[in-house]
Amino acid sequence: MSEPPQPDHAGARPSTAESGSVHVMVSHARTRLVLSGEIDAALADDLADAIAESERAGHPVEVDARHVTFMDSSGVSILARLASRAPGRLTLIQPPDVVRFLLEVTRIGDLVDVVEEDPGFPEDAI
Repeated sequence: MSEPPQPDHAGARPSTAESGSVHVMVSHARTRLVLSGEIDAALADDLADAIAESERAGHPVEVDARHVTFMDSSGVSILARLASRAPGRLTLIQPPDVVRFLLEVTRIGDLVDVVEEDPGFPEDAI
């Protein structure tokens, strides 16, 4: 059995949570946002940049959410914005239970398509 993290000199416990990340991939026909770790307010600037890049591309958007471990209102906000602004329906790839729960309680799930298998992404992505 492992021991819990010990407090540092300031008395705070070191974080064992996985910080979040967002990456954007753009191909000739679609845009993919890859979210992982904790999707929260700490990523606000990165999420805003990802939305702007997705909107500039003007393609249908898919969100690879399979590696999300936590999502707060910042993540819900990005999904709602993409669902309302992206051409076509927003697609979520293998969202974990935490994301599925948020889609259900916010009713954003009515605006997106959820797929259980990664449809792949074109090799010409930039």
